[in-house]
Amino acid sequence: MCSIKKLLLSLLALILAFACISLLGCDPSDSAAEDEEEEVNPCDGKKPYHANATAEDGYFYNLDCLDDDGIFQSLEQSGSNVTVGYTGEVNASGRHPITTSYAEAGLCPVNVHWHLGAEHLSVGEFDVDGKGPENDSRRLAVAVKEEDVRLGFRCHHYNESDSKFTTEYDWKHCEHMHVGETYEVHWPHSKAGKCGTKWQYQTPFYDGVFCVDGIIEIDPVTIPQRIGVQAQVFTIVNDEDYYYADLFQGMRTDEAFGADITAYTGSTTGT
Repeated sequence: MCSIKKLLLSLLALILAFACISLLGCDPSDSAAEDEEEEVNPCDGKKPYHANATAEDGYFYNLDCLDDDGIFQSLEQSGSNVTVGYTGEVNASGRHPITTSYAEAGLCPVNVHWHLGAEHLSVGEFDVDGKGPENDSRRLAVAVKEEDVRLGFRCHHYNESDSKFTTEYDWKHCEHMHVGETYEVHWPHSKAGKCGTKWQYQTPFYDGVFCVDGIIEIDPVTIPQRIGVQAQVFTIVNDEDYYYADLFQGMRTDEAFGADITAYTGSTTGT
């Protein structure tokens, strides 16, 4: 769903503190050991590269979808065209996306990030005819060359004569983001995240997705039921009437948001 909503993401770490204070039978030495252990990120470096701890097969390496002979050498990837009524050409039978809420399926968000423009095409909603500020670029507060950032599809809401699309906002945690532009927000979720702890949210998000061992398997493939990514497309406006306080916990489901969902198995990237 592409809606005019103000996106004010404050990229502060979510910290859930667990204290052992005034509890009957609490051993101070145990508390100190737990505190020390909590200072070591258990998800760091959990992004996998091979099928298992002993394999050297590069199962999770990036590769071209087709080989030199035009033969598929990977499973289905992104549903890059999510236009209503569009049917893709890849056979994904036997693998089914999660159709309940991710919370009901036991997943929690492990990261939130966003992209310049929509990664996925929805003709008439966000597409090549969409509008936005000229010469736009996006990056978080990290070193990224602007010329390396590719603009995705845009929504159709932008109106250069309406001040809510052109009055810039004083961004606190982002660089080169602009009012009036289209952004696609992603919330990677996982059943193997450190859900409910201060380590739940991770960068890179792969570390959060694969944090807890023994939950995600590739034989048989359990990824479609244990990992998922929510995505919503927004046009940013500078207008308090569209203020929304918290996009950390996942996509919006209030009002009409999250009611018309395209679900598929595969990756998230669409451009």
